[in-house]
Amino acid sequence: MRVPVPRPVPLPLSCAVSPVVSLNGARSGADGPAVPMSPADLAESARAAVAAGAGEVLVHPRTPCGRESLSARVVGPVLGAMRGAGVLVPLSVAVSVGAEPDPAGRLERVRSWTVLPDRAVVDFGEPAAAELAQALLARGVAVDAVVPLGGPAGPEPMARFLAWPVREPGRVRLAAELASADPALVAGLRGLPPVEVLLYGREAAAWPVLRLAARCSTGARTGVGDVLHLPDGRPARSNAELVAAARAVLDGAGRGGHADGGHAVGGPAATGASR
Repeated sequence: MRVPVPRPVPLPLSCAVSPVVSLNGARSGADGPAVPMSPADLAESARAAVAAGAGEVLVHPRTPCGRESLSARVVGPVLGAMRGAGVLVPLSVAVSVGAEPDPAGRLERVRSWTVLPDRAVVDFGEPAAAELAQALLARGVAVDAVVPLGGPAGPEPMARFLAWPVREPGRVRLAAELASADPALVAGLRGLPPVEVLLYGREAAAWPVLRLAARCSTGARTGVGDVLHLPDGRPARSNAELVAAARAVLDGAGRGGHADGGHAVGGPAATGASR
């Protein structure tokens, strides 16, 4: 019996056929050879992922000993290595408690950067997220506001995001981390500020949520920072392999029409990755 697919919810569009690639996330070398760690490995992984179809690159910079860091002496060389390798798509840096537990310390680090990313990822499930996001915007860095939905974080992250007065909607994107591919979670995004929306999941939720993003024509994300296996369950050998699989899902949705019968959701599709 065919299961009816819920009608997608109108959402602001992003570049649905060019996913963001999360190069490493909170992973370590213990998670396997697919996880790049050094600046050179991150640059090569980013280059290959872009060649496979990634439209943006997200990185968690690390010290030589593998610890996440927001130090200018760590962030600058990582971004420089990727640009030097010919990675010309927008580059994002995750700004989280994993790299700097103290909210004041995160602000200090961001204000000390001498090489700036195009975007920064700020988790609104963490304290002082709005202040951090505003500081990044003031430095000319666009912001991905991460709001976890459907998991243990509860409604507080969304409440924090809604309480933040988004004065520059063109430079802010809502990155909704879904605990599952539940269309009811997407329906809860109605009436938000007019910003782009990106949907993503982690581990078991990663591929179902990517398919949901394809149906809703939002931005999407993949990479070993989020998931270590391909849609068929095989271990992924690289970020490029994950991006190629994601592009196959997203391109297939574009060729075959959306789940509501072929009608695109929202307004005209974006023509490129947002900076």
